[in-house]
Amino acid sequence: MIRHFVRLGALTGALLVVASCAPKDVIPQNVANPDRFLFDRGEASLKKGKWIEAREYFKQVFDNYPQSPLRPEAKLGIADTYLGEKSSESLVLADSEYREFLTYYPRHARADYAQYKLAMTYFQQMKGPARDQTATREALTEFQAFFDRFPDSPLTPDVRKNWRIARDRLSDSELAVAQTYLRIGVLRGAGARLQGILKDDPNFTNRDAVYFELAELYLRTDNKTGKAQALPYFQRIVDEFTTSEYLERAQKRLKELNVK
Repeated sequence: MIRHFVRLGALTGALLVVASCAPKDVIPQNVANPDRFLFDRGEASLKKGKWIEAREYFKQVFDNYPQSPLRPEAKLGIADTYLGEKSSESLVLADSEYREFLTYYPRHARADYAQYKLAMTYFQQMKGPARDQTATREALTEFQAFFDRFPDSPLTPDVRKNWRIARDRLSDSELAVAQTYLRIGVLRGAGARLQGILKDDPNFTNRDAVYFELAELYLRTDNKTGKAQALPYFQRIVDEFTTSEYLERAQKRLKELNVK
């Protein structure tokens, strides 16, 4: 939480820039629902990717119409504009806006959406498997909060799809470390990493690579029992994958081991 406020403090300049970019449209006279007028303008700008313009329309609704039924939606609109920008600064601000929405309106009909998009602020910051995975872990934490709080949400299929991508990224990172250990001969460390992936993420999309590396590892570590340990992993590649870059090699290994 402290880290979150520190990051927000560093972005106050961005807020001042935004405040200077207010839309020039004037609300027509005799408009029955000026909050709706502004909100609709914000929605239209949001769809066109005009983030700053849309944000200012939404901010006018949120700041100037405290009794408006559109105020919660305007708060989400502000957050969506920051998420849409996808800069490192705007994603921090999006995080803050979604969190505030969940604080102010925890039982709102779109609280599930806010929680999903909160997770996406970290999802957008995920780095490649060879780099730091802090953002990936944060995204997974927020995705899990969604599953825990909104088990019946219609957004669940989309959330689960992105959760799988994030979970794969974390497992790919562990796999990359294990493969590095294999290259430099740290076999025990490699084995622990590979087994850890299968334990923590049994549905890992690239588990065929884990099976193959484990099987090859066992063949290298113990001539007496290595075959018995390796065979099931080669077989799992054949049984679970119709297409895999390891399939042909696994089939070849099975034939060799069975002959021996």
